Amino acid sequence: MSLSITSSIAARIISKCGGHKATAELAGVSLPYVYRWTYPRERGGLNGRVPELARRALLGAAKAGRVNLTPLDFEEGWADHD
Repeated sequence: MSLSITSSIAARIISKCGGHKATAELAGVSLPYVYRWTYPRERGGLNGRVPELARRALLGAAKAGRVNLTPLDFEEGWADHD
């Protein structure tokens, strides 16, 4: 995956959750950790990847009706599925 594609995955998730702070609250992680998702590896980031435990927490929040996310939101190429 290229940086531009992977960055868009994390950015899309953060946007759909209502921003960095809301994403951190929904995922049960710190705010700086959510910012790291979008940073390149050279800056200590995750290169646009949403970590598995955070992904599970966010999908759990979606199942509970707290956010509009599906597993497809975490996949490359599915940005316009809604």
